Amino acid sequence: MTAAEAGAPRPANPLLVGWGNVLFKLRDGLFPAVLVLLVFLSRPQWPGGSQSADDLLDLVGVLVALAGQVLRAAVVGTVYIIRGGKDRKVYAEGLVTGGFFAHCRNPLYVGNILILLGLFTIWNGVLAWAVGVPFFLVGYVAIVAAEESFLRGKFGAEFDAYCARVPRWIPDFRGLRASLAGMRFNWARLVIKEYGSAAYWTAGAAALLLAESLSHQPWDARPVYHAACVAAIPVIAVLWGTARWLKKSGRLKED
Repeated sequence: MTAAEAGAPRPANPLLVGWGNVLFKLRDGLFPAVLVLLVFLSRPQWPGGSQSADDLLDLVGVLVALAGQVLRAAVVGTVYIIRGGKDRKVYAEGLVTGGFFAHCRNPLYVGNILILLGLFTIWNGVLAWAVGVPFFLVGYVAIVAAEESFLRGKFGAEFDAYCARVPRWIPDFRGLRASLAGMRFNWARLVIKEYGSAAYWTAGAAALLLAESLSHQPWDARPVYHAACVAAIPVIAVLWGTARWLKKSGRLKED
């Protein structure tokens, strides 16, 4: 038995793969709907009833979400991998193993999870933590199981060898500089592929910060803070509209 064979993961549970295929098809609508529903059904909590402690928690949440976005941006800007599959089904023309994918098999999903954890940290609702975190974690585990089942069926031993040397979730950034050597960061591709999701979660974060604060105190208690949260949303909308116009008009093209 080779080292690659010894380290290759076992095939995933068929039920998990099946659920992953369902979520892969529905995730663009289902995941945002679940997130919004959890926010509406839960009440945000201030740690120990302290506004200052909540401000610190909000900062942590924003930083965690930003870390997820930075990871996604770094991945999309250096090595592009077809996302969304084909006809809403898992699909891949080739096995992408370069750049960040040489250090983590699912860096984009890790970025998504960090963004979600950041938003849950900002809101800090008991129901959101108790239901939302397990739902999304299991959801991404299932989606990855479905993708791995497809990739193993298509690429066989090549994919198993890749799995044996690269972690599924926790990135190992040793040697990252060598992996990115010679790669040109594609800013146009980054804007084209990421402007939508980046705008949605940042506007959502601003709305959560505002709603969470107003659920504990009136507008006049922190007028500057509340106004800043409100002002952030149209600014993000303008940036979103500008990026969309550049893309649709052809003024911004991916190489």
